[in-house]
Amino acid sequence: MNYLEEKTTSSKSIYDGRILHMFVDEVELPDGSSAEREIVRHPGGACVAALDSENNLYFVRQFRYPYKEVVLELPAGKLEKGSTPLENAKRELKEETGCTGYSFISLGQLYPSTGYTDEIIHLYACRVESVGEQEPDDDEFIKTERIPFNKALEMVLNNQLPDAKTQTAILKLDALLRNSKQ
Repeated sequence: MNYLEEKTTSSKSIYDGRILHMFVDEVELPDGSSAEREIVRHPGGACVAALDSENNLYFVRQFRYPYKEVVLELPAGKLEKGSTPLENAKRELKEETGCTGYSFISLGQLYPSTGYTDEIIHLYACRVESVGEQEPDDDEFIKTERIPFNKALEMVLNNQLPDAKTQTAILKLDALLRNSKQ
């Protein structure tokens, strides 16, 4: 066993929900002792930073129940079985903003909280090809906004966009755009 790895010796499901699955695992530590780990299993997600021809980013505002507040964030959603992360990103962009994109590029992956969940969010950027009608889920109430990219970057740096996936995607896209101008 690697000197930092923990080996699962047992796993007990304690909740099996629509989105989240919670477990209490018993692990063997590198020194041979044991410990308990609580873990939330999540199917993962996809997020997309969509830039239009005027370099505006498309955002959604929606109420986020865990925080009890309306959050401004990039379009995103959980991964659906049988679809790739990119297919999911394209679907979420269309559903939440009405946008169809092109020239999708990967901005990598984000582990939003390594201490208790295995969720991985796949980050993408694209250009907006067309804008149509939103197609939100039945329980999804969202408002779409366009914000100039430079303003969105400023908002990240001024702590006005607290969402981790949104911050990461904007900062990575900024680095790519700057490198492409050199």
